[in-house]
Amino acid sequence: MYPPDLVAPMAKDLTDFGFESLETTQEVDDVLNKPEGTVLVVVNSVCGCAAGMARPGAKLALEGAKRPDKLVTVFAGVDKEATSRAREYMLPYPPSSPSIALFKDGRLVHFLERHHIEGRPAPVIAENLKMAFERYC
Repeated sequence: MYPPDLVAPMAKDLTDFGFESLETTQEVDDVLNKPEGTVLVVVNSVCGCAAGMARPGAKLALEGAKRPDKLVTVFAGVDKEATSRAREYMLPYPPSSPSIALFKDGRLVHFLERHHIEGRPAPVIAENLKMAFERYC
């Protein structure tokens, strides 16, 4: 577990942009068990690829014409139970931090694992997500 003071600015980077922080398994279930609508889930992390690529890429993607109905985030290494529960919904993909998942009508329809994020600039990640938004949102 990371100290709250360390991760607060990293979490705030998304919550200040309209993402809801999910901190319990019940909150995750309440959001991802919905039979209708689209949800973007960012599994946040303290690593550099989360700071330089995943968070900026997710935010850039939201500047497009289409966007998910709901934006949420869990923080790996902080919200342990919530992150674990969110990852159950992301199966069969293995745990990955950071990662970005798009759900439609309760189903996982698009997923970016760490290896899709690491080493790619934020605009490339944003374009990948925008294509998914165009298709599913």
